[in-house]
Amino acid sequence: MSQKARVSLTGTDAKKIEDVCKQIKMIAERTGTQMSGPIPLPTKHLRVPCRKSPDGEGTETWDRWEMRIHKRLIELDAQDRALRQLMRIQVPDGVNIEIMLKS
Repeated sequence: MSQKARVSLTGTDAKKIEDVCKQIKMIAERTGTQMSGPIPLPTKHLRVPCRKSPDGEGTETWDRWEMRIHKRLIELDAQDRALRQLMRIQVPDGVNIEIMLKS
């Protein structure tokens, strides 16, 4: 049984995450590595309601701010060549990448 590498991507910009997924997919095709994914995980919505008026006077009007955190999961065979190229990927700001090895 071979080892698998599980790559989890998280970030607030879905387009940047999809670009990183495309780069990983190209690496898998180039090296001939088996790959499954990207699997979209549920998006987390962080909501913050706050009053518009700073002093508490006037009508109760609220601003509702929201930040969305998108997640993708990719699993591929842990070949040495593929992992070395995976480490060299240019990850844009706002995207977190986590690589875990599983047997």
